[in-house]
Amino acid sequence: MFETVIGLEVHTQLNTQTKLFCSCATSFDQRANLNTCPVCLALPGALPRFNRSVLHKAVSFGTAVDATINRVSHFDRKSYFYPDSPSAYQITQLYTPIVEHGRLEIEPKDADSKIIRINRAHIEADAGKNIHDDSRSKVDLNRAGTPLLEIVSEPDMRSTEEVTLYLKKLHSIVRYLDISDANMQEGSFRVDVNVSIRPKGDDKLYTRVEIKNINSFKFITKAIEIEVERQIDAWEDGVYDEVIVQETRLFDQAAQVTRSMRGKEDSADYRYFLEPDLLKVVVDDEMYESAIEIPELPDAKRARFIDELGLSPYDASVLTSDLYMANYFESMVEDGAGAKMSCVWLSVELQGRLDSSLEESLVDAPKLALLVKRIEDKTISAKAAKEVLDHLCSSKIGVDEAIDKLGLKQISDSSAIEAIVNDVLSANQDKVEQYRAGKDKLFGFFVGQVMKASKGSANPQSVNEILKREL
Repeated sequence: MFETVIGLEVHTQLNTQTKLFCSCATSFDQRANLNTCPVCLALPGALPRFNRSVLHKAVSFGTAVDATINRVSHFDRKSYFYPDSPSAYQITQLYTPIVEHGRLEIEPKDADSKIIRINRAHIEADAGKNIHDDSRSKVDLNRAGTPLLEIVSEPDMRSTEEVTLYLKKLHSIVRYLDISDANMQEGSFRVDVNVSIRPKGDDKLYTRVEIKNINSFKFITKAIEIEVERQIDAWEDGVYDEVIVQETRLFDQAAQVTRSMRGKEDSADYRYFLEPDLLKVVVDDEMYESAIEIPELPDAKRARFIDELGLSPYDASVLTSDLYMANYFESMVEDGAGAKMSCVWLSVELQGRLDSSLEESLVDAPKLALLVKRIEDKTISAKAAKEVLDHLCSSKIGVDEAIDKLGLKQISDSSAIEAIVNDVLSANQDKVEQYRAGKDKLFGFFVGQVMKASKGSANPQSVNEILKREL
């Protein structure tokens, strides 16, 4: 039996307006090589100038993960020769990163909560992008120099479940802090996975393999499973030392395999040295005090939803997993909709109808809150509300307008319901006699007939009360 050992390096693109060391824009999806200048093209004589807002965001992140903030840090040069790096080096932080020794708590389904240690989070400049087109390769340097926060965990994870929980918590935190949009499809939240195996009970760390730049939680899980299987097969076949080498691999989604990309260098191969063109980075008191004032984070919000709003731990976790959804829910409650019903109609009914993201939905928080309130004040039934929501999801129409248009307003007037009940009973005298003779199950038949006669608009509670009285 084997144990999986996993550590992660997460490259989070910070949401600054300009790049790390120049004033070029960080806009996504611009014409190739449009957002470039002598600094990010590494032309001779061009000198970098540090973007102060990057420091603020890094300190905020360090505060959120209970880390040590190094009030004085330095930049270093990391030498490597790739086409997407025009300078032939990357400016990063090896020896004194801005953030060290953090922690993040996860809650596996069938185990106690677990702390994943964060070794460091350091600032660095992103590379450009290689584009492979048939027989040619092109380089787009728009991304070169974009500020990254690289978050490096210790090898504390033992399963794909733990990896997913860690990444989703980390993803939520950077979005709650508003330091990154963390869009995996656009590459602003990229994950490198370091995987190794060892016999259960062994505490030695064996050869680790890095799987590079995976852009979805689903693919990360699959890549780990496939790589672990490859390493176990090599061990059991007696060829582990020959086959499993320290290297960087890519996950081939189509073939469902990991493929060797290049040998993995050690730190000495990168020839690190202190960056000569930049001064040391100092977090002064004013910036430090400003940056450590962070917003309510997912765990605190979840606890508040449970304690103050009476939600279950599961429901609170679902709502707080995404900042937009959490804010949407809180807006509904502030508008007067009940918390528990708001949770159901947001996380189950609305989410179940969406083909795209919640942000793109035609049903905003005030609209869904009003729909919930119309259920609570018995204007419509819960069943009718589902029909109204279907209409709202496909049309820019108000809640009350949709209720009127669809003719779903609930009849709560007792005299009107009583008239319908008497008509139903008069038309079914034989079943009335059977019911009064002890056939209690016929009560459901009468309820159904009244609801059918009212086209579903009669208040079910009133229907039940009046039927019991008349029968």
